[in-house]
Amino acid sequence: MKNQEIKFKNQNYSVIIGQNSLNNLPQKIKILCPKVKNIALIIDKKVPNNLKKKLKIRLKNYNVVIIPFNASEKNKSIKTVNLFLRILLSKNFNRSDLIISVGGGITGDVVGFAASIFKRGINFINIPTTLLAQVDSAIGGKTGVNSNYGKNLIGSFYQPKLVIVDTSFINSLPKKEMICGYAEILKHSIIKDKKFFNWLEKNTKSILDKKDKELTYAIKKSCEIKMHFVSQDVNEKNLRMILNFGHTFAHAIEVENNYSNKITHGEAVLSGMILATRLSVIKKICSAKILKRISDIYFKNDLAYTIKRYSQQRNINKLIPFLKNDKKNDDDKINFILLKNIGKTALPNKSKISINGLRKLSKTISQY
Repeated sequence: MKNQEIKFKNQNYSVIIGQNSLNNLPQKIKILCPKVKNIALIIDKKVPNNLKKKLKIRLKNYNVVIIPFNASEKNKSIKTVNLFLRILLSKNFNRSDLIISVGGGITGDVVGFAASIFKRGINFINIPTTLLAQVDSAIGGKTGVNSNYGKNLIGSFYQPKLVIVDTSFINSLPKKEMICGYAEILKHSIIKDKKFFNWLEKNTKSILDKKDKELTYAIKKSCEIKMHFVSQDVNEKNLRMILNFGHTFAHAIEVENNYSNKITHGEAVLSGMILATRLSVIKKICSAKILKRISDIYFKNDLAYTIKRYSQQRNINKLIPFLKNDKKNDDDKINFILLKNIGKTALPNKSKISINGLRKLSKTISQY
C-alpha cells in the first residue's frame, strides 16, 4: 500500500505512514532541518538490529551519535533526561542539530522532553516503533516523565518536526503489544467516529493479525482523530481532555500495579474504558446498549481478560487512592470523561465525582 502523508497545518508538521516510510527520512531532514550537522539517535534497545542498520545507512551524511535507551516506566525519569542532556552538551550539540527518537511511547516521551528543554528547544523527529506510539503518543506534542506521585506529571508540550510511522516495525511486535496499540485505536473511534467504530467491529481481527491495508487505515484514522482534538486545544485546557477517555482509571491501574510488565498501558486503557462506560451508564449519561456493543468487541477478539479483575468491588476500591493525582483534576473531585454515545463524550469538567461518591458506586460498577 502506498505511503500516506497527513499534514497538520496548525501544528506545522506531518506524519508519514506505511511500509518502508523510513526511506523518506534523508530528504525530509534536508527540507525541515537544513543546518543539521550532528544527529543524536536515541534508540530503544529492543528495536531490532536490522532496523538500526537501515537508519545508520540513511543518516550516513551526518555525524551520528547513537545513544541506546533501556525503555521502561521506571527509566522514564528526570535521571534519564539528565543523562541525555549531559551527552548532548558534551558532544557540543546546538539548536540547529537534531535529535531522533526511535522506539515506543516511553522513548518518544522522554526524548521529546529532553529535546524541549535542551537549549530551550532543539530539532526533534519521532520514529515510533510500536503500534501504541504510532497511533497515540507520537501525535500531539505531549512529552514527559513519571514521578513517585504518578505518571507523566513532569513534562512539556513540544511538537516534532516530523513523525515517521513505518509499519514494517510492527512485524516484530508480539500480540500483547498489538493489543496495547489497538486499545488507543478503539478509544479514538469511541470518542469521535461512529463509522470508524462500525468498521472496527468487522476489522479488529485483521488489525491484530497485522494485515497491512487494514492496519495502515486504522493508524491513519487514529492520527487524524487525535489531531482533531489537539489542534483545537494544544495545551490540554479543555477539549483535548476527551482523549483521556478511560485513562483516569487506566493510569490508576498502572500506578497500583507499580508499572509492572504484567499489565501494559493499552491493557489498562481497555480496562479503564469499560469502567468509564459502566460509570456513564450508572450516571444515566449512556445506555446499556452502548456498553454491550463495546464489550462485544472485547469478547469477540479475546480482549475480555483485561476487565475480568474489575468485576470485583475490592479491586475497584484499590484504584480509588490513585485517582486523586490525575492531571485533569483541579479540585478535590475526580474529573472523569464519560461517554454519551459511540462517537460522542460528555464535555470535560462536567462529570466530577468525589472520592466518597466513587466508593459508594464501586459495587454497582463491579456488577455491570
